Amino acid sequence: MQTSGTADAATEVLDDEEVDSLTIGRRIRQLRTARGMTLDELASAVDRVPSQLSMIENGRREPKLTLLRSIARALDSTLDALLESEPLDERASMEIALERAMKGQTFQALGIAPFRIGKTVPDDALKAMLALQGEIERLRDERAATPEEARRANVALRRLMRTQNNHFPELEKQALGILDAVGHPGGPLTQRTASDIAAHLGFTLHYVSDLPQTTRSVADIKNGRLYLSSRLASKGDPRTAVLQALSSRILGHTEPTSYAEFLRQRVETNYLTGALLIPEDHAVPFLQEAKGRKAVSIEDLRDAYSVSYETAAHRFTNLATVHLGIPVHFLKVHESGTITKAYENDDVNFPTDRLGSIEGQMCCRKWTSRVVFDEDDHFNPYYQYTDTGNGTYWCTARVELSSEGAHSVSVGVRFDDTKWFLGRDTPNRGVSKHSVEVCCRRAPADLEAAWRDNSWPNVRTPRTLLATLPTGSFPGVDTTDVYEFLEAHAPR
Repeated sequence: MQTSGTADAATEVLDDEEVDSLTIGRRIRQLRTARGMTLDELASAVDRVPSQLSMIENGRREPKLTLLRSIARALDSTLDALLESEPLDERASMEIALERAMKGQTFQALGIAPFRIGKTVPDDALKAMLALQGEIERLRDERAATPEEARRANVALRRLMRTQNNHFPELEKQALGILDAVGHPGGPLTQRTASDIAAHLGFTLHYVSDLPQTTRSVADIKNGRLYLSSRLASKGDPRTAVLQALSSRILGHTEPTSYAEFLRQRVETNYLTGALLIPEDHAVPFLQEAKGRKAVSIEDLRDAYSVSYETAAHRFTNLATVHLGIPVHFLKVHESGTITKAYENDDVNFPTDRLGSIEGQMCCRKWTSRVVFDEDDHFNPYYQYTDTGNGTYWCTARVELSSEGAHSVSVGVRFDDTKWFLGRDTPNRGVSKHSVEVCCRRAPADLEAAWRDNSWPNVRTPRTLLATLPTGSFPGVDTTDVYEFLEAHAPR
């Protein structure tokens, strides 16, 4: 006997979007042919004309619930089997996928009218059409991955970070679970512990000289091998590269389907890596003790955990507001003056474009992040107070070198919170009115009058400002190069 719950479920299915009739129709056809019944025989059994059942099987007509029950009885089946239980064979699945594709934007944009998929259409033809449709959609998605999309994704992600004070408890919890699993006693993470984490996750580490140039590491999931550049073994910090590669496995990341998802995964990976290198349960007491002494220092955090200044600065933003009650801002600025990374929850007035994106904007020449490039002393941190339209801020900054040139990394707080930090007694001061064009985005009037009509600079525009984002699920990665590398290094 049909229960009221099943009847309600059936009604819900039938009331759903039209494409569900495709699945129901194909299940009826699959059961009918499996039982050796012709369309005429089934039509006779349910007291309907064959043409009506043909339209139902082809998904062009939605059957009423009473007719579905009659069809189920005639096929010696159940209503549940027609609605959700009976699995479809490969042919029926492909037919449904193609029917749905013909109703979608891709076919409509190409001007291809929907057509009937007859029995004589070979399976290989269906596979080819679905493959072509999928490739067209992939290329369309790649074309959509423009710098504007990247800016929108950055804005959305930064809003989320600000909402949570750049602190994500679920990622902290995962970091703690991994460290407990390998018996980490606390404090700085050693290379041995990083190797233990790899082994815990089923990976062995392999340093190679021919790592694909577009990658930092390559994980062979099939054989449990993690490949890294041999240069890390003699130069640099291999812990970060190892943990970044393993973090994606810990987080269960799948192949990203959009730039926004790719960006989110990258942020999660970097966050978890920082949480492993600087564990929350050990770093918080360290920072609280420093605050108690009014001696908070990014350099001390860097030295205590043997990480880069940028890693320490990032990690400080994760912990400062939630555990120390200190709102902060963070900037990474290229030597050209372009902002490449930014975060704030202290109301600092970052420059933005019309979408609200900070990345890609020019940093004010008066800010600590720009002034630090003019300092000769790169051994000691540079501190500065800057008066802005939103109040006075204090910042500490350093310059770090990379393959892409020099970058400044700075962390700043509002004037009232400066009392907790080393370097608060600095005499360095600046005044920024970057919200007013004449501050630094426009030259002083006398200079402009003397040179505007007598100069013509040859612009050194970064290529990425004019190009769309690199294509692929992992932007900029040459997948052929990666697959050939894995094939060459796979154990035989």
